[in-house]
Amino acid sequence: MSDIEKYARAFAETFRVGEKDTAALTYQSIAAWDSVGHMSLIAAIEEAFDIMMDTEDIIDLSSFEKGKEILKKYNVELG
Repeated sequence: MSDIEKYARAFAETFRVGEKDTAALTYQSIAAWDSVGHMSLIAAIEEAFDIMMDTEDIIDLSSFEKGKEILKKYNVELG
């Protein structure tokens, strides 16, 4: 499984949406992405890539696309 597939799967499984629907997601754009859902997403991403994100990055992760930018800091290239 590629890194982008692992990333999309973290969103899809956390928020129970189809993987094809993940790219358009932004914080609070769906009911599941509230503060509790956000922390579940962070945990899923950290587990998928075996990383520990900084608090600032956790706060800044406000969309699927923004997360791709943030993960570059952790040497995760998602394209």
